Amino acid sequence: MSKFVVQLSEKIKQVLPFTEAIYKDLHQNPELPLQEIRTAGIVAKQLTEAGFEVKEKVGGTGVVGILKNGEGPTIMLRADMDALPMKEETGLSYASTKEAVNRKGETVPVAHSCGHDMHTAWLIGAAKVLSDVREFWQGTLVTVFQPAEETAEGSQKMLSDGLTEIIPKPDVILGQHLLQFRAGTVAYRSGQTLTAGDSLMVRFFGKGAHGGMPHQGVDPLVMAASAVLRLQTIVSREVSPQSQVVVTVGEFHAGTAENIIPAEAYIKLNVRTTDEEVRKHVLEAIKRICISEARASNAPKDPVFEEINNFPLTVNDEEVTKKVAAAFRAHFGDRLSETSPLGASEDFGRYGKVWKTPYMYWFVGGCDASKYDKAVQEGTVGHLPGPHSPFWAPVLNPTLQTGIETILAAAGVWLAKESEKGE
Repeated sequence: MSKFVVQLSEKIKQVLPFTEAIYKDLHQNPELPLQEIRTAGIVAKQLTEAGFEVKEKVGGTGVVGILKNGEGPTIMLRADMDALPMKEETGLSYASTKEAVNRKGETVPVAHSCGHDMHTAWLIGAAKVLSDVREFWQGTLVTVFQPAEETAEGSQKMLSDGLTEIIPKPDVILGQHLLQFRAGTVAYRSGQTLTAGDSLMVRFFGKGAHGGMPHQGVDPLVMAASAVLRLQTIVSREVSPQSQVVVTVGEFHAGTAENIIPAEAYIKLNVRTTDEEVRKHVLEAIKRICISEARASNAPKDPVFEEINNFPLTVNDEEVTKKVAAAFRAHFGDRLSETSPLGASEDFGRYGKVWKTPYMYWFVGGCDASKYDKAVQEGTVGHLPGPHSPFWAPVLNPTLQTGIETILAAAGVWLAKESEKGE
């Protein structure tokens, strides 16, 4: 067992009921990206009561807590706070029934179906513990509660709003995510862990005309449709089979009636890559193909490209991962495993890139053990509900405790006094 975490075990037990209450409250009251006003208020209140220096409204709704405890390293711990525009179908007694108005002015259901409520509760709980046991550690603890991770805006908004001036430069940056692994387990990976994700809209321009007189118009629907088909050849013909690339066209919009050739059409697409040079090539190829298809159709002007969001690659630092994995192994034993790269994306890596600071991002399981074990026996693990599923319902025990323990074990690698380190 990790000596540092064992020393804090009683404090962890004491904080669990409080953390569970925070989690259930956040789960019942989810907020869309950049609308996390209530959530941010709860975070700021709890950090203030724990003795942190608190900065609010960083990047809109972000909250930063700073706790200085003598000379030593500075570590940054990050949690995200936003929810998704979707309806929850878990049937939990504390399920969300909330609705909110999105940026388009539409009223949509809102749910914490990605686990950011758990991330926030974990970090509040860990912050409370570390505040209460300052005799066991020294250094500076920075907690960053980020808005708008789902839209890839939050980290950049906080950085653009002066985060690098608000807090001292971290020696290491740490973060974690809830996943549908067996509850109580922890998974990690060194190096490339999550993909880069780029979403964009491409608007094609034509010339409107009567459906019965197509020669008088320029059909943007045809050029967009041709582009959609040709875009699939980027992966199959322009990228090495050894590279991991996905190009998905998820939206296609054009026209208002069956007998009218519209003047415009647009598509929205998403790109996932694991290598920066490949990413650049794919994005350039998308523009080349769309422009070429428009010109082949004699479009009045080239397409317009609009970035919807951009997630950087998540690449865990090798040395940091080695140290944290050792601490995890000492504490969790065979509950720790090494995972393969995942296809999801995160904006967490942006902090490390800006500061040129090493970072690590790991995963905590939240799936009911009996359900997970049954799925393993039946070969249906891939069908278990997980992030972004309306049925994703992590079990509270031991998920809450495991998440807090991972934060404390990882933070202790740098903050624990020498007498508290070891096994």
